[in-house]
Amino acid sequence: MEVRDMSIRATMDPRQLGTVSLFEGLDDRGLERVLQAASIRKVAAGQAIFEQEDAADTVFVMVAGHAKVAKRGADGQETVIGFINPWEMMGCVAVCGGTGYPGTATAVEDSWLLAWSRATIERLMDEHSRIARNALSTISGRLQSMQTRLHEVSNERVERRIAHTLRRLADASGRDTRQGREIAFPITRQDLAEMTGTTLHTVSRTLSAWHQQGIVESARQRIIVRDASALERIAESE
Repeated sequence: MEVRDMSIRATMDPRQLGTVSLFEGLDDRGLERVLQAASIRKVAAGQAIFEQEDAADTVFVMVAGHAKVAKRGADGQETVIGFINPWEMMGCVAVCGGTGYPGTATAVEDSWLLAWSRATIERLMDEHSRIARNALSTISGRLQSMQTRLHEVSNERVERRIAHTLRRLADASGRDTRQGREIAFPITRQDLAEMTGTTLHTVSRTLSAWHQQGIVESARQRIIVRDASALERIAESE
């Protein structure tokens, strides 16, 4: 749903867009231009932002909320690829001429997003060549991240894979609480199983053991890392 309430746009600082990989290095005037060119959308929890194989015609930046990105295989099974945090981009395939989105993005909580059509992004790239260079760098970084995850799934023990994934999520999306560092969005054990290439039973057994050891706390789609040092030791163990 596109939102036309200009008061929402008025609360946004264009400089926040400078933290988004696609727009890094733009000056204040350029960031203001990028913001003014965007539409604003609100997506309710559980609703799709885009579907796999839909025409890749829009680039999004999360402003508030979180989204889950999943890919559906030929057998119909979905695998969670990752989560999108505030001021992160998704749909970057629209920047590089891709025809369809490679996965489905779903809001895991009520979310606000900025959106640019492909035509708008192409016009902005004509005005600011830095955006085109950033697009290549962003895509390269995401490919490298996927290669890292594939290496983990292929070569590491399942406990290390789970520990690595929880560390990344806590670092990128965590908020500090009295109990520890809480992943700041709803995440299920099934999500974690799909991200680490294992089964729900294995994730449940592992998290239960770590809970007893005081390393993590997990309940009702909430995960808190209570002992980051212990989790790091597991992630780095051979």
